[in-house]
Amino acid sequence: MSDAEEILHTLSVQPPQAGLRLDKWLAGQLPDISRSRLQALIAQGYVEDDTGPVEDAADKVRPGEIYLVTIPAAEPAIPQPEDIPLEVRYEDDHLIVVEKPAGMVTHPAAGNSAHTLVNALLHHCAASLSGIGGVKRPGIVHRLDKDTSGLMVAAKTDKAHHALAAQFAAHSIARAYRALCWGVPSPARGEITGNIGRHPTDRKRMAVVGRGGKEALTRYEVRSSFQNAVSLVECRLATGRTHQIRVHMTSIGHPLVGDPVYGRGKSHKIKGFTDEQAEALIRFPRQALHAFQLGFSHPESGEWLEFFSELPSDFNELIKLLEFA
Repeated sequence: MSDAEEILHTLSVQPPQAGLRLDKWLAGQLPDISRSRLQALIAQGYVEDDTGPVEDAADKVRPGEIYLVTIPAAEPAIPQPEDIPLEVRYEDDHLIVVEKPAGMVTHPAAGNSAHTLVNALLHHCAASLSGIGGVKRPGIVHRLDKDTSGLMVAAKTDKAHHALAAQFAAHSIARAYRALCWGVPSPARGEITGNIGRHPTDRKRMAVVGRGGKEALTRYEVRSSFQNAVSLVECRLATGRTHQIRVHMTSIGHPLVGDPVYGRGKSHKIKGFTDEQAEALIRFPRQALHAFQLGFSHPESGEWLEFFSELPSDFNELIKLLEFA
């Protein structure tokens, strides 16, 4: 069911439920909707009994009563152009390649309706991006997590959007990342497999799952290590799942430095570092992950385009600090 569809629930009160407040009873029947949201729906006239819209969330329900609850269609937020500076690596009439900084959300979503890469692209590209790839995500064919930095490509025409999306789906895009992880993976070069799906108990996280999920493959290579406690790792994606590198590295016992979601609760050995180095590692404010390589076939000419990105200053300064003997 698409986000744009209105949803209608028909609910009947059972004898054991008699006497409950209407909002409390509804919350039990519709556990995916918060009680406060249900109270708002009642106030807006979206909850009806056989006499019409119900006015009071405190009404007591009676056995056999039937309520109609309408969940209105979500109105798609139309991103607005914003004059946000972009570091453009390549641009023509068909596509644009940019460096996304850490801290920038790729496209508008709940809690992040503005100041996204999409808002910046709409301003930079003017009308050429409008409608390409959908209202909420114009031009976007892939994304980086908010606190992951690095190279991204966006489409400026429908043809480019479809062609780039097909390359991502076929895993023919060249994508490589640099990451700092806790510990030193062994062997120093290898592959990490394991289907990735929603975490069984924390739906905001992803995890390697034994059943279901989507097939995922990450190839990694240790580039250097520091005090045998932290490693600079190069990761290449053979698939592109949500949080793939973060989840896969955690699954082999080497979560990324600074990762607030998958690195939490881990005991990290920082023995051998100076106080300054240890403090910098512990307080690094984001997952240490940077998309440094992006290669693809141009959707119009077929020419292979490949781009490389230097590590951003925060990442680079941390490595330089760790290298200091």
